Amino acid sequence: MGSEEEAPLLSPAVEGCPGCAMDRRKASSKGRIPYREFFFVGVTTLASYGFTNHIRDFHIAKTEEDIGYYAGFLAASYMVGRAFAAIFWGIIADRIGRKPVIAFSIFSVVIFNLLFGLSTSYWMAITTRLVLGALNGLLAPIKAYCVEVCQTKHQALGLSVVNTAWGLGLIVGPTLGGFLAQPTEKYPDIFSKDSTFGRFPYLLPCLSVSSFAAIVLIGCMWLPETIHKHKVPEKDMKTAKALSSEEGYCDSPGKKSLLQNRPWMSTLLPYCFFGLHDTAYSEILSLWAVSDRKYGGLSFSTEDLGEVLAVAGASLLVYQLIIYSWVHKILGTVNSSRIASAVSILVLATYPFMTYLYGVNLLIALYSAAMMKSALAEGKAWPIITASTGVCLLQNNAVCQAQRGTANGIATTAMSLFKAIAPVGAGALFSWAQKRQDATFLPGDQVVFVVLNLVQLLGLISTFEPFLVLRTLPE
Repeated sequence: MGSEEEAPLLSPAVEGCPGCAMDRRKASSKGRIPYREFFFVGVTTLASYGFTNHIRDFHIAKTEEDIGYYAGFLAASYMVGRAFAAIFWGIIADRIGRKPVIAFSIFSVVIFNLLFGLSTSYWMAITTRLVLGALNGLLAPIKAYCVEVCQTKHQALGLSVVNTAWGLGLIVGPTLGGFLAQPTEKYPDIFSKDSTFGRFPYLLPCLSVSSFAAIVLIGCMWLPETIHKHKVPEKDMKTAKALSSEEGYCDSPGKKSLLQNRPWMSTLLPYCFFGLHDTAYSEILSLWAVSDRKYGGLSFSTEDLGEVLAVAGASLLVYQLIIYSWVHKILGTVNSSRIASAVSILVLATYPFMTYLYGVNLLIALYSAAMMKSALAEGKAWPIITASTGVCLLQNNAVCQAQRGTANGIATTAMSLFKAIAPVGAGALFSWAQKRQDATFLPGDQVVFVVLNLVQLLGLISTFEPFLVLRTLPE
């Protein structure tokens, strides 16, 4: 038996079944990459990310050192909402289809991201982010979708598109904030202080994101469904199970309890550790870069952040479009995740020393780090994209299509719980570190980056046996 695309359909296609239509499309693609579907996956994932207000403008922090503490709770509110609802949206996606859940999720982004821009208090901002996290169930169905619209050999590329688009969202969001937030102060000739944008200084970047999401929502009308909406005969179910075992992937109609699926269960640990590190890294880097040098920061302005993030985004696209597929092909799923995680630790270890640099030397060091690790964003450059994509690939290939949405929903819930803890813990850690700049052992920002690397190290360890259980193929 060859590859998935060479395998014949197990039973005659059922008229009107979207899953059968997708199978025919993949069988007739002759191994071509589904660029159109991947493009839609990318823009949809990108549209689901919004801009986060700067905590200073809510005037809730009494001192500059306390800003990280309150910023952590604001960032965590979205993850808390997503943790509560991700399993529900995954189950719904398995029952009624990927398309309705994706469309509703984008609709919620349009509405609640706009409301977030209209927030006039800290607690209103937290509430809108919490509700948005609960209603935006995109992550589970979009990961299942990108695996189901392509042949097996392109699944790694499809999942890397999801991770890259999410990482770009974490870059574009702060970049929009840097250039579009407080427009009456930055562009007084265009925006009057008496206008709506003067009253709501962060409405413009949120409005931009919501407008983009509205365009993507309209595009959902042409989104093809992927799930099968008919029962598979028992004889074809047995054949599907045999084909699944021979080809090393699970896309058969046969169900197995997810709690009894050890290969899938074992992927949750590295997935959660990488998610915890990602979010904590994003929170700390954003706070560290704009904090004053007397507190161990870089004294960057929002415009400086925008420029660095733009470079990080460009390097991210280059890696995802050109390099990643070769890395995965040469190293494999597990080894590429391990090597990428180890490289991420080495890159992050250089950050505390940047506080000793100024001028051109600082820019060269920071831009280089940004190209390696998407500095000041979520860390979704090649080290983390490779690691997280590899884990996602193991997860989606360890379950059948009928369970894929639920499995991704459970994984998203677990990861969201870790990501909810991350910004709160990172913000508190950063605030505490700023108050101990004169400590003898690991002063200030040094202890922050050491803790980040310890979390990443735990993620790396969890990709080895006995923590990670790989599927065994029959001889």
